[in-house]
Amino acid sequence: MSEFRLPVRVYIEDTDAGGIVYYVNYLKYMERARSEWLRHHGFTQSDLLETGIQLVVHRLECRYAKPALLDDALEATAVIHSPGRCRARFLQTVTRNGEPLCEARVDIACLDAARLKPTPWPPAIAAALNGN
Repeated sequence: MSEFRLPVRVYIEDTDAGGIVYYVNYLKYMERARSEWLRHHGFTQSDLLETGIQLVVHRLECRYAKPALLDDALEATAVIHSPGRCRARFLQTVTRNGEPLCEARVDIACLDAARLKPTPWPPAIAAALNGN
């Protein structure tokens, strides 16, 4: 599957007192990459909610390798690794000049928003997840 890339700049609000990106902000960068992956394929979170679909993080495993610093130009990536009936695993990285700073496996679940129970992906999203 092709890799989706999102440029990200580190602002003062992203850092701790030492100018290093606070660890949870890497997850925010990855969330933005997944949201923009959806938008790239013609979907938005708000449109999905209007149709009764909610996407949630089901599982996340993250490894931090090196710190990002104030004013760094980063790139957050998202690649579909294993789409399923109601879930999909994204492999994601945050890099600086191609060097991995943070890597994660993020499992996203598709829920019926009213019942908060797993539901199959809408056909158009399933097709995008499967590279069609």
